[in-house]
This record gives sequence, C-alpha cells and structure tokens, in this order.
Amino acid sequence: MRRFDNLVRFAPEFRSTPEAISQILVEAPNGIHVPLSQLATIEEIVGPRQITRENSQRFITIQCNVVDRDIGSFVEEGQRAIEANVDLPPGYLVTWGGQFRLQQEANKRLAVVVPITLLIVFLLLFSSFNSLKNSLLILLNIPLALVGGIVALWLTGQNLSVPASVGFIALFGIALENGMVLVTYLNQLLKDGIPLDEASVKGAMLRLRPVLMTAFTTALGLIPLLVASGVGSEVQRPLATVVIGGLFTSTLLTLLVIPAIYKWFAINIESERVLD
Repeated sequence: MRRFDNLVRFAPEFRSTPEAISQILVEAPNGIHVPLSQLATIEEIVGPRQITRENSQRFITIQCNVVDRDIGSFVEEGQRAIEANVDLPPGYLVTWGGQFRLQQEANKRLAVVVPITLLIVFLLLFSSFNSLKNSLLILLNIPLALVGGIVALWLTGQNLSVPASVGFIALFGIALENGMVLVTYLNQLLKDGIPLDEASVKGAMLRLRPVLMTAFTTALGLIPLLVASGVGSEVQRPLATVVIGGLFTSTLLTLLVIPAIYKWFAINIESERVLD
C-alpha cells in the first residue's frame, strides 16, 4: 500500500485574520462545537517567512560566500566543525550544495573525460606518426604546459576550480599542436638526410616563428579575460590564467627540451636512413 501526504487548508475567509481563526469551531468528544479561542491562545508572532520542503521533509538553507580560499577546503573544515560541535537531533541531517556540489559533480565527470580524451589523442597521434616514440614525445608537452598553469594559479593567488580545469584541457590542445608542428618538421629534416644533431637545432630555429605565433595570438586573445573584473570574471580569470601561464612554459620548453631529447626518440628514423 502506498501512502501520500495531503495538505488541507481552510478557505481564506476563515484564516485571513486572528479573529476569524478564533471563531473556528472544534468538535468536542461529546459532540459540542467549541470555538478555537476557548481551547487555545491565538497570537500573531513573527515566524519563518517560508517553510520549504523537499522529499516530504522540511529544510532550511544557510548561504555563505567563500572568499580568498577554495571551496573544497572550506567545506571540509565546516564538516569537521559540525561533527565536533553540533549534536543533531534524530531525523536532522546536513548537506552541502551550491557551487561545492556542482564542483564535485564536475570533477567526477572530468575524472572520466580527461583520461578518455588523452587516450583518444594518443591513438590519433600514433595513427598519424606510426611511431610510439614520437607520440610519447609530443605528449610530453602536457606536463610542460601543466607546470606553467599551476605556477600561474599560485602566483595570482587563485585556486584550482572547474574553470581552471577546463582551461587546462584547452591548454593541452594548444601544447600538443605546437609539439606536432615541431616533431613533424624534425622528422622531415631527418628523412632529408640532415644529421640528427643539426636537424634538432635547425628544426627548432625554423619552427620558432610558427610556434610563437600560435602562442602569442592565443595569449593576446585571452588578455581581456585575464583582467576581467565584472560579472563572470570568476569563470573567465582562472581559465585565462591557466592558458596564458601554461603557454609561456610550454612554448619555451617545447623549443628547448623537445629538440634536446629528440635524438632519443628518433633512433628508428636514423637507423632506417643509415640502412637505406
């Protein structure tokens, strides 16, 4: 058997004033109808403006704004304080919602989406270069970009939020693109018969302009978001900070680190050229 709660209210003319409420007739056990004013004291007091319910349970919302710290640590500290200092009666519970709940849900989705995305990117790189070493060399741009994004958040005093996480995803795409441009050209120089050490230096010098153009155009386009202070800046600034900071280190290290370690990832190409 299923049960449903019903809410019944008097008509407006019987509950609009204290006098009307006092005249409501209540049936006594002996069948006599007695005015409510003889059974109870009717007073007008200031109470809750609104009583809200969810799943047939009353709840009250306490709102607060978190300033100069991340939401996750604030909620953890609040949960510990409530467990240590508040003794809730039976049937009472505390839940945390708002931006914290949205952040937790977004983090769960990102924990699934990011690994799948990286796997797909790796498969695409492998199918394009047909080389495991070249694919891994290009993927090396991701930690190089990650360093700059984290340092930029630390220098600006911002926390790792959902917009910042989205910024990292966009940053990884740009960094991988720069890595593909450089590695493709290095492979071409090596196949053309240029010695490995000379190809590394020449490739870095000739690909300097395309890589810098990609980084600078993206960074310049994000500067308005970086200095934003109005509505929506809490989303725009972390995203722009991560991308600009990551582009700085990724571009610098891409032109220095990848050519320097390219010889360890190009042994197969060099061997094929020698055998031919």
